Amino acid sequence: MHPGEVHCLLGDNGAGKSTLIKIMSGVHPPTGGTVEIAGEPQSFRSPRDAQAAGIATVHQDVGAIPLMSVSQNFFLGLEPAKGRGPFRRTDTATADRVALEHVAAMGIRRVTDPRQLVGTLSGGERQALAIARAMYFGARVLILDEPTSALGVKETAVVLRQVDAARRSGIGVVFITHNATHAIRIGDRFTVLIQGEVAAQFSRGEKSRHEIIDLMAGGTELDELRHTIDDDS
Repeated sequence: MHPGEVHCLLGDNGAGKSTLIKIMSGVHPPTGGTVEIAGEPQSFRSPRDAQAAGIATVHQDVGAIPLMSVSQNFFLGLEPAKGRGPFRRTDTATADRVALEHVAAMGIRRVTDPRQLVGTLSGGERQALAIARAMYFGARVLILDEPTSALGVKETAVVLRQVDAARRSGIGVVFITHNATHAIRIGDRFTVLIQGEVAAQFSRGEKSRHEIIDLMAGGTELDELRHTIDDDS
């Protein structure tokens, strides 16, 4: 990953995309290879270690709590506080103001009350909330697992704009999807996985949508790629 880059991780269901990002986000230890940040090897014992290193993951189900407010979900576990010692308490006013500002900056104009329950938000708006939270807390790498899955056309467009906003802010984005059309619209570089192995890597403009789908399906181009690898070895 590079700062300000969207790297699309492509593959059909069962290709290994989710397993790979769980390794990157500290859920599973790797059985081989290394995870490096700025050239330094990392050893994540838990997702908290990955978060501390600047890796934020927004899973497919987003993980928002429907019966809590926008503000509460934005700061969940990291609430601003005021006072000292036994008088220390959550600074609700600051939490509400900051959450509303950053959610609005992601284009969610419908949310005008930070106390609004997240359960009333659409799927795209929940994705925006999760992305805004990650950006606010200083993510260096943002991993999005199937962020456009089950979203309508308008909501998908909103999420893709949010990904572009994260890229322009200098964050490296790993965009996991099996939708070649969405990948082409937003991606800078691409990696195709098939059954846990890298089948192809390429940059924007080097492959057409048809060629990408063919690779994901293990078509003729993949066979040619494997022959080339075998010949080189």
